[in-house]
Amino acid sequence: MFENVRILVVGDVMLDRYWFGDVNRISPEAPVPVVHVGRREDRLGGAANVARNVAALGAMVGLLGVVGQDEAGDAVVRLLGESAIASHLQRDVTGSTIIKLRVLGRQQQLLRIDFEQPPTEAVLRDKLTQFVDLLPQYDLIVLSDYDKGSMVNVAAMIAAARQVGKPVLVDPKGDDFTRYACATALTPNKAELRRIVGDWRNEDDLTARAQRLRTELRLDALLLTRSEEGMTLYTDDGVAHTPTVAREVFDVSGAGDTVIATLAAMLGAGKPMAEAVAAANRAGGIVVGKLGTATVTFDELFGS
Repeated sequence: MFENVRILVVGDVMLDRYWFGDVNRISPEAPVPVVHVGRREDRLGGAANVARNVAALGAMVGLLGVVGQDEAGDAVVRLLGESAIASHLQRDVTGSTIIKLRVLGRQQQLLRIDFEQPPTEAVLRDKLTQFVDLLPQYDLIVLSDYDKGSMVNVAAMIAAARQVGKPVLVDPKGDDFTRYACATALTPNKAELRRIVGDWRNEDDLTARAQRLRTELRLDALLLTRSEEGMTLYTDDGVAHTPTVAREVFDVSGAGDTVIATLAAMLGAGKPMAEAVAAANRAGGIVVGKLGTATVTFDELFGS
């Protein structure tokens, strides 16, 4: 279904680093557990996890982003190759790759340590130029904004993509959604939408606020991901709610990446928005049953 779909993912690229170990005692130096690390694992994170999810479904995918000229950046490049993701990465010689280090004991996360440094202006200018050059090679664009500094040109990217007729899906962040104006669809979660439209009293109030925002931003669709409450799609045709299909919630990290990746693959394959949302909802329900940033395969989603 997805073998001829070409998707370009652009956004904040990260390396998710996991240290797994056993906890058998409390430190004598402070009331904290001592973790004896027995295994380490690197995974693609942020926008790279979106690309990984697209690839896991069988679509062709490229990733545009910024990493440092460092060991973590080399790890990201290696993992992209292993996942058959076309790398369009910019290497920032003066910056460092974003790392999210998670320490786990007995499969429970005990600590997360973030290493972050925004990319330089020169690298971001080069990224925008490269984005425009890449547009003819892809059918659909996914912008994965984690508010880490590499998406300052997001408005220009949306304008360039829409000018040549490419649909644009955005996973938004921050206090200002006006920079996402004219995108095809936004996929905020409840906390992200609440920061923009304020608290809602009931479903009718939520619908009014969401539709008003969608109209103001000139979006075709706004897809609100609601965790255990499922998803709600707002379009010109009205409101459509899809209840959750999660069987067991183990870890919600990266679930939004899976949702937008599945939505993109379905739309790229020419499926209607309602069918794409239903598939994305199923994918989200599957991935939250897995540990850490994970993916959903085509067979898991549609059956072998």
